[in-house]
Amino acid sequence: MNKLIEYLRTKTFRKNLFIAIGSVIAFLIFIFYSLGFYTHHGEGMPVPKLKGLPIAKAIQLLEEQGLRYQINDSIYLIDQPPGVIVEQDPDPNTNVKANRTIYLIVTRDAPNIKFPDIEGRTFLEVRSILNNYQLKVGDTTYRSDVARDVILEAVLGGIIIRKGQQIPKGSSIDLILGDGLGASEVDIPNLFGLNLNEARMALLGSSLILGNISFEGSIDTVNSKIIRQFPAISDTLNKVSIGTPIDIVLKGGN
Repeated sequence: MNKLIEYLRTKTFRKNLFIAIGSVIAFLIFIFYSLGFYTHHGEGMPVPKLKGLPIAKAIQLLEEQGLRYQINDSIYLIDQPPGVIVEQDPDPNTNVKANRTIYLIVTRDAPNIKFPDIEGRTFLEVRSILNNYQLKVGDTTYRSDVARDVILEAVLGGIIIRKGQQIPKGSSIDLILGDGLGASEVDIPNLFGLNLNEARMALLGSSLILGNISFEGSIDTVNSKIIRQFPAISDTLNKVSIGTPIDIVLKGGN
């Protein structure tokens, strides 16, 4: 034991120890640089930015740089058409070696959903319903109807759609609404040949009123028939406002 301690204190031991430590360090440095040379450490090419590009354009860029690709997943985004890159791994400008695989996530076609029941609802209600179903409000047009701002029909691609019909999520729905003026005008009834009582009933059913009453010849409110009315039905006039008075002229009598 004493001889071992004495040996450890000698210059020969210290010299050999330093040589051994130096050899280990030199070996580690050699290995480090050898691996760097073998793996081309620090060399490579930046990954192009692919997000927002159509899949065909992204593939072209990758192939031009000698990179491979793999589509890992696809998702639906309401504001993006199908086939657009939304994520990539590695990130843009990351240095990679040739033949490296770049993983992509792309958008896909919209899934189909059942069209909700919106007929007869107000525009504000329908706008909220469509938003909840991830549908868009397209053009709005008005049509003569008694109800104002109430949905009469929904149209997709020029075709009327109904409750429960399958349509792509994210579709733009055109709406036809009532203008609230549908009942403000009514057809002019044809009163020719009617007697006074019959004329009153016809006008009442059309929400019109009896105006001036004139007679040609003797006055006979029972047997006389209408021979003229104003306004009368013509090529340019067939509707009047509700409550419009209709003047009549009667003639004859037995």
